[in-house]
Amino acid sequence: MKRFLIIFFWIVSILLVSIVLTSVGYRFLEALFIGSMFLPGALAAKYFFPKVRGVKDTVFVTLGILVGEVLMFLIAHFSILTFRENLPGAVWEWPDIPHILTNPVFLAIILTALAAGSYFFESWLDRKRPSRPAPITFTSDRKPVTLPLEEILYVESNDDITTVIATGGRRFRNRTPISQWEAILGPRFLRIHRSYLVNKAAITRVDGDLLYVNDLELPISRKYKDAVLNACSLTR
Repeated sequence: MKRFLIIFFWIVSILLVSIVLTSVGYRFLEALFIGSMFLPGALAAKYFFPKVRGVKDTVFVTLGILVGEVLMFLIAHFSILTFRENLPGAVWEWPDIPHILTNPVFLAIILTALAAGSYFFESWLDRKRPSRPAPITFTSDRKPVTLPLEEILYVESNDDITTVIATGGRRFRNRTPISQWEAILGPRFLRIHRSYLVNKAAITRVDGDLLYVNDLELPISRKYKDAVLNACSLTR
Protein backbone atom coordinates (compact mmCIF):
# COMPACT_ATOMS: atom_id res chain seq x y z
CA MET A 1 0.00 0.00 0.00
CA LYS A 2 2.78 2.42 0.91
CA ARG A 3 4.57 1.77 -2.38
CA PHE A 4 1.34 2.41 -4.28
CA LEU A 5 0.88 5.75 -2.48
CA ILE A 6 4.44 6.80 -3.32
CA ILE A 7 3.89 5.93 -6.99
CA PHE A 8 0.59 7.83 -6.86
CA PHE A 9 2.44 10.89 -5.46
CA TRP A 10 4.87 10.89 -8.39
CA ILE A 11 2.09 10.43 -10.95
CA VAL A 12 0.13 13.37 -9.54
CA SER A 13 3.29 15.50 -9.35
CA ILE A 14 4.22 14.84 -12.98
CA LEU A 15 0.62 15.53 -14.06
CA LEU A 16 0.73 18.92 -12.32
CA VAL A 17 4.05 19.77 -13.97
CA SER A 18 2.62 18.70 -17.32
CA ILE A 19 -0.34 21.05 -16.90
CA VAL A 20 2.13 23.90 -16.38
CA LEU A 21 4.01 22.89 -19.53
CA THR A 22 0.87 23.03 -21.67
CA SER A 23 0.98 26.81 -21.21
CA VAL A 24 4.22 27.06 -23.24
CA GLY A 25 2.93 25.42 -26.42
CA TYR A 26 2.96 21.68 -25.75
CA ARG A 27 -0.12 19.53 -26.17
CA PHE A 28 -1.01 17.54 -23.08
CA LEU A 29 0.57 14.23 -24.11
CA GLU A 30 3.68 16.10 -25.24
CA ALA A 31 3.74 18.01 -21.97
CA LEU A 32 3.37 14.71 -20.10
CA PHE A 33 6.36 13.32 -21.97
CA ILE A 34 8.43 16.43 -21.23
CA GLY A 35 7.23 16.49 -17.61
CA SER A 36 8.39 12.92 -17.06
CA MET A 37 11.93 14.17 -17.73
CA PHE A 38 11.82 15.87 -14.33
CA LEU A 39 11.58 12.50 -12.61
CA PRO A 40 15.26 11.39 -12.94
CA GLY A 41 16.53 14.77 -11.71
CA ALA A 42 14.14 14.86 -8.76
CA LEU A 43 15.08 11.32 -7.71
CA ALA A 44 18.78 12.15 -8.08
CA ALA A 45 18.34 15.27 -5.93
CA LYS A 46 16.44 13.29 -3.31
CA TYR A 47 19.15 10.63 -3.19
CA PHE A 48 22.34 12.69 -3.43
CA PHE A 49 21.68 15.91 -1.52
CA PRO A 50 21.26 14.28 1.94
CA LYS A 51 24.67 12.66 1.40
CA VAL A 52 26.76 15.60 0.12
CA ARG A 53 29.02 17.47 2.52
CA GLY A 54 30.26 20.98 1.95
CA VAL A 55 29.55 23.74 -0.54
CA LYS A 56 31.86 22.35 -3.24
CA ASP A 57 30.12 18.96 -3.40
CA THR A 58 26.70 20.65 -3.33
CA VAL A 59 27.62 22.85 -6.30
CA PHE A 60 28.96 19.89 -8.31
CA VAL A 61 25.86 17.78 -7.65
CA THR A 62 23.54 20.69 -8.49
CA LEU A 63 25.33 21.45 -11.75
CA GLY A 64 25.39 17.77 -12.71
CA ILE A 65 21.63 17.39 -12.17
CA LEU A 66 20.76 20.63 -13.99
CA VAL A 67 22.98 19.84 -16.99
CA GLY A 68 21.54 16.34 -17.18
CA GLU A 69 17.99 17.72 -17.06
CA VAL A 70 18.64 20.26 -19.84
CA LEU A 71 20.09 17.52 -22.05
CA MET A 72 17.04 15.32 -21.47
CA PHE A 73 14.71 18.22 -22.29
CA LEU A 74 16.58 18.93 -25.52
CA ILE A 75 16.35 15.28 -26.58
CA ALA A 76 12.65 15.09 -25.62
CA HIS A 77 11.87 18.34 -27.46
CA PHE A 78 13.69 17.13 -30.59
CA SER A 79 11.77 13.83 -30.39
CA ILE A 80 8.45 15.69 -30.28
CA LEU A 81 9.53 17.88 -33.20
CA THR A 82 10.48 14.81 -35.24
CA PHE A 83 7.19 13.10 -34.46
CA ARG A 84 5.16 16.17 -35.47
CA GLU A 85 7.04 16.61 -38.72
CA ASN A 86 6.43 12.96 -39.65
CA LEU A 87 2.69 13.12 -39.21
CA PRO A 88 1.04 12.55 -42.65
CA GLY A 89 -0.24 15.72 -44.30
CA ALA A 90 0.75 17.90 -41.37
CA VAL A 91 2.65 21.15 -41.61
CA TRP A 92 3.80 22.53 -38.29
CA GLU A 93 5.46 25.72 -37.24
CA TRP A 94 7.41 24.65 -34.21
CA PRO A 95 9.24 27.13 -31.98
CA ASP A 96 12.56 26.57 -30.27
CA ILE A 97 12.56 24.81 -26.93
CA PRO A 98 10.76 26.97 -24.33
CA HIS A 99 13.17 29.09 -22.34
CA ILE A 100 11.82 27.85 -19.01
CA LEU A 101 13.18 24.38 -19.78
CA THR A 102 16.71 25.77 -20.01
CA ASN A 103 16.28 28.23 -17.14
CA PRO A 104 18.32 26.88 -14.19
CA VAL A 105 16.23 28.80 -11.64
CA PHE A 106 12.95 27.32 -12.93
CA LEU A 107 14.46 23.84 -13.09
CA ALA A 108 15.90 24.13 -9.58
CA ILE A 109 12.54 25.26 -8.18
CA ILE A 110 10.61 22.38 -9.80
CA LEU A 111 13.22 19.74 -8.86
CA THR A 112 13.44 21.03 -5.29
CA ALA A 113 9.65 21.02 -4.96
CA LEU A 114 9.41 17.46 -6.26
CA ALA A 115 12.29 16.10 -4.16
CA ALA A 116 11.20 17.91 -0.98
CA GLY A 117 7.57 16.96 -1.52
CA SER A 118 8.54 13.32 -1.92
CA TYR A 119 10.71 13.43 1.22
CA PHE A 120 7.98 14.94 3.41
CA PHE A 121 5.28 12.72 1.93
CA GLU A 122 7.32 9.56 2.59
CA SER A 123 8.18 10.81 6.11
CA TRP A 124 4.47 11.32 6.75
CA LEU A 125 3.74 7.82 5.44
CA ASP A 126 6.44 6.35 7.70
CA ARG A 127 4.75 7.96 10.71
CA LYS A 128 1.26 6.91 9.68
CA ARG A 129 2.16 3.47 8.34
CA PRO A 130 5.40 2.35 9.98
CA SER A 131 6.86 -0.73 8.36
CA ARG A 132 9.33 -3.24 9.70
CA PRO A 133 12.60 -2.82 7.79
CA ALA A 134 14.01 -5.83 6.03
CA PRO A 135 17.03 -7.48 7.70
CA ILE A 136 20.41 -6.95 6.09
CA THR A 137 22.92 -9.62 5.16
CA PHE A 138 26.67 -9.06 5.07
CA THR A 139 29.91 -11.01 5.46
CA SER A 140 31.91 -11.02 8.68
CA ASP A 141 35.10 -13.07 9.00
CA ARG A 142 34.15 -14.91 5.80
CA LYS A 143 30.77 -15.95 7.20
CA PRO A 144 27.34 -14.62 6.15
CA VAL A 145 25.50 -12.70 8.86
CA THR A 146 21.86 -11.59 8.78
CA LEU A 147 20.65 -8.98 11.26
CA PRO A 148 17.40 -7.05 11.71
CA LEU A 149 18.13 -3.32 11.66
CA GLU A 150 16.73 -2.83 15.16
CA GLU A 151 19.43 -5.16 16.56
CA ILE A 152 22.26 -3.01 15.19
CA LEU A 153 23.31 -0.41 17.76
CA TYR A 154 26.06 1.35 15.83
CA VAL A 155 28.82 0.90 13.27
CA GLU A 156 32.42 1.77 14.11
CA SER A 157 35.19 2.37 11.56
CA ASN A 158 38.84 1.82 12.44
CA ASP A 159 41.16 2.32 9.46
CA ASP A 160 40.19 -0.36 6.92
CA ILE A 161 38.18 -2.46 9.42
CA THR A 162 34.55 -1.69 10.19
CA THR A 163 32.75 -3.27 13.14
CA VAL A 164 29.00 -3.69 13.45
CA ILE A 165 28.00 -3.62 17.12
CA ALA A 166 24.70 -5.36 17.80
CA THR A 167 22.55 -6.09 20.83
CA GLY A 168 23.79 -8.68 23.30
CA GLY A 169 27.40 -7.52 22.94
CA ARG A 170 27.78 -9.07 19.48
CA ARG A 171 30.47 -7.61 17.23
CA PHE A 172 30.92 -8.33 13.52
CA ARG A 173 34.08 -7.27 11.71
CA ASN A 174 34.04 -6.54 7.99
CA ARG A 175 35.76 -4.39 5.38
CA THR A 176 32.75 -2.44 4.09
CA PRO A 177 33.52 1.33 4.39
CA ILE A 178 31.37 3.25 6.84
CA SER A 179 30.19 5.54 4.03
CA GLN A 180 28.77 2.47 2.30
CA TRP A 181 27.18 1.33 5.56
CA GLU A 182 25.52 4.74 5.77
CA ALA A 183 23.88 4.15 2.39
CA ILE A 184 22.93 0.54 3.27
CA LEU A 185 21.34 1.33 6.63
CA GLY A 186 19.48 4.41 5.46
CA PRO A 187 17.77 7.23 7.40
CA ARG A 188 17.21 5.18 10.56
CA PHE A 189 20.92 5.59 11.26
CA LEU A 190 22.74 8.83 12.07
CA ARG A 191 26.35 9.74 11.30
CA ILE A 192 27.84 11.36 14.41
CA HIS A 193 31.55 11.13 13.60
CA ARG A 194 33.78 10.06 10.72
CA SER A 195 34.14 6.76 12.62
CA TYR A 196 30.63 6.24 14.01
CA LEU A 197 27.18 5.58 12.56
CA VAL A 198 24.45 5.16 15.20
CA ASN A 199 20.95 3.68 15.23
CA LYS A 200 18.66 6.62 16.13
CA ALA A 201 16.37 4.32 18.10
CA ALA A 202 19.32 3.18 20.27
CA ILE A 203 20.34 6.69 21.38
CA THR A 204 19.62 7.15 25.07
CA ARG A 205 20.91 10.70 25.53
CA VAL A 206 23.21 13.40 24.22
CA ASP A 207 25.47 15.34 26.58
CA GLY A 208 27.64 18.03 25.00
CA ASP A 209 30.05 16.35 22.60
CA LEU A 210 29.08 12.86 23.75
CA LEU A 211 26.29 10.55 22.66
CA TYR A 212 25.18 7.55 24.69
CA VAL A 213 23.93 4.21 23.45
CA ASN A 214 22.82 2.56 26.68
CA ASP A 215 26.02 2.82 28.78
CA LEU A 216 28.32 3.18 25.77
CA GLU A 217 29.86 6.63 25.27
CA LEU A 218 30.53 7.79 21.71
CA PRO A 219 32.08 11.09 20.54
CA ILE A 220 30.22 13.61 18.38
CA SER A 221 32.43 15.48 15.94
CA ARG A 222 31.91 19.19 15.32
CA LYS A 223 31.05 18.47 11.67
CA TYR A 224 27.98 16.39 12.61
CA LYS A 225 26.94 18.05 15.88
CA ASP A 226 24.14 20.23 14.47
CA ALA A 227 22.66 17.28 12.57
CA VAL A 228 22.82 15.12 15.71
CA LEU A 229 21.14 17.72 17.91
CA ASN A 230 18.45 18.33 15.30
CA ALA A 231 17.77 14.59 14.82
CA CYS A 232 17.63 13.94 18.56
CA SER A 233 15.23 16.85 19.14
CA LEU A 234 12.90 15.48 16.44
CA THR A 235 12.83 12.00 17.96
CA ARG A 236 11.99 13.13 21.48
